[in-house]
Amino acid sequence: MKYVIGVDLGTSAVKTLLVAQDGTVKAEATREYPLYHEKSGWSEQEPEDWVAATLESLKELAAQSGVSPEDIEGLSFSGQMHGLVLLDQNNAPVRRAILWNDTRTTEQCREIERTLGDKLLSITRNPALEGFTLPKILWVRQHEPQSFAKASRFVLPKDYVRYRLTGEIHMDLSDAAGTLMLDVANKRWSPEVLSAFGLAAAFCPPLVEAGGFVGTLNAASAEATGLAPATRVFAGGADNACGAIGAGILKPGLTLCSIGTSGVVLTYEADASADYAGKVHFFNHGKENAFYAMGVTLAAGYSLSWFRNTFAKGESFDSFLAGVGDIAPGSEGLLFTPYLVGERTPHADANIRGSFIGMDGSHTRAHFARAVMEGITFSLHESVDIFRQAGKTVDTIVSIGGGAKNPVWLQMQADIFGAEVVALENEQGPGLGAAMLAATGCGWFPSLDACADTFVKRSRSYRPDPARSARYAELFGVYKQVYAQTKGLNEALAAFRK
Repeated sequence: MKYVIGVDLGTSAVKTLLVAQDGTVKAEATREYPLYHEKSGWSEQEPEDWVAATLESLKELAAQSGVSPEDIEGLSFSGQMHGLVLLDQNNAPVRRAILWNDTRTTEQCREIERTLGDKLLSITRNPALEGFTLPKILWVRQHEPQSFAKASRFVLPKDYVRYRLTGEIHMDLSDAAGTLMLDVANKRWSPEVLSAFGLAAAFCPPLVEAGGFVGTLNAASAEATGLAPATRVFAGGADNACGAIGAGILKPGLTLCSIGTSGVVLTYEADASADYAGKVHFFNHGKENAFYAMGVTLAAGYSLSWFRNTFAKGESFDSFLAGVGDIAPGSEGLLFTPYLVGERTPHADANIRGSFIGMDGSHTRAHFARAVMEGITFSLHESVDIFRQAGKTVDTIVSIGGGAKNPVWLQMQADIFGAEVVALENEQGPGLGAAMLAATGCGWFPSLDACADTFVKRSRSYRPDPARSARYAELFGVYKQVYAQTKGLNEALAAFRK
C-alpha cells in the first residue's frame, strides 16, 4: 500500500494526516504553537514555531504509523490564509507573521479603496478587509520602515513552511487570491495593483496551481522527519480551498457549510464570470481552472463555545445541548445574532455586537442554546441567500465541522437552508484536501474529481421539513432586520468597551 501526507497548518496547531490509496486515514498527529496578542487587535505568530511543529508532527506521524518511508510518495499542504511573512534576501523572516485575524489595518484598507476605486473589485474580486495581506504590507511599510526595508519578498504561512522543507519558494493561486494583489480571473499578479502601491513584481513569489509539483524534501527535513528525501512535495492550497476539496465540492451545484470557530459557506464556480459585487469573497479554487464564492460568519462555533463556557463551564456539549431538540423552531420567540466579534458577511462591520432579543421568564437554558444554534445558522444562511439571489443553484450542502456533529443541528441547517444537508463519514477537513492534492499529483487518480470518488465518503443526509422551513423563512426575515436596528446602539456602546 502507498500513502500520501496532508499537512494542515492552522491558526492554533498543525495537523498531519497519513492517507492510504483507498482514502483511509492511517495515522494523524498534531502540534500546537502560541499566538501573540501584544496589543489590542494584533494577532501574530513566529514562523519558526510553524516549522518546528510541522517537523515534529511529521516525525510522530511517520514513527507511529509503522509505514516504510519509501511507501509515502507525496506530501501537500493546507494553510491558514492571508498571513504576512516578510522575508529578507536570505529568505529569513524579518519580523513575526501578521495573521488573518489581525485587525490593525483599517486605515490601510481605506487607503486601498481610495487608491484603486472600482479596479479593486474588478481585478481582485474582493473588498479591502483587515484580514487580507496587502493592508498588512502597507501597515509594516508605514509603521515599521526598518523591517520593511529588509524585506525582499513576502510569502503566506504554509509557503514558508514548504520552503523550509524543500528550499523552493512558490505561492499557489488559491492562497494568492486572498492577498488583494492577484488578478483572480487571469491568474497572475496584478501589475495595476502592484504599481499603485509601489511594489515590485519581484516582491511576489512565483505562482503555481495548488496541485503543482514544487520539489522534494531537502536533506535536513528528511532527516528531521524520518521521511524519504525522494518524497514529492506539491504546493497545496488555502485552507478553505482544501476544505472544499476534502468535502468533494468540485462541481457546480455543490456547496459547503463549515462550522468551526468561524463559519464558512462556500459554493463551487466553474469560471470567473459570476459577479457578487463584493458581497462575498471570490477566490481561485484548489482545483485547476475553477473558482469558489464564499461567505463568512466570524463567530459561528465560537458563539456556542462562548455560551457554554460562560453559563455551563466544564459541561460536555452533549449534556449542554440536551433538550434542544424538544424545542420548536424559533425557540419560542427568542432570537440570537452571533456578532460577538463583529461580522463579515453580509455586514463587514467590526463594531457590531451580538444580541439576544425576545427574552422572557419562560425561557430556559435550552431555549437560549437553541437560539444560539439558530442564530449561527441564520447568519450562514445570509450567504446562501446571496448565492441564490445571484442565480446560483444551492440544493445540496455538505456540512462539516462542529455543526455536523449534532443531528439536531444538521436537521436545523436543512430546514433553514431549504436544501439537502449531507454529513461525511470520514470528515478530515482541509488536511484531507491537501492529501488529495498529493494523491492526484502522484498520479493515483486522473483528476481531483476521481480522487473524491474514493476519498470522500458521505454519511447521513437531512432533507428540509416543509413546515419547519416555512417557519424559519418567516423568522429569517426578522433576523435580517436586527443588524440595522442595533447598528447605532452598538456604535454608541463601543466607547464603553475595554
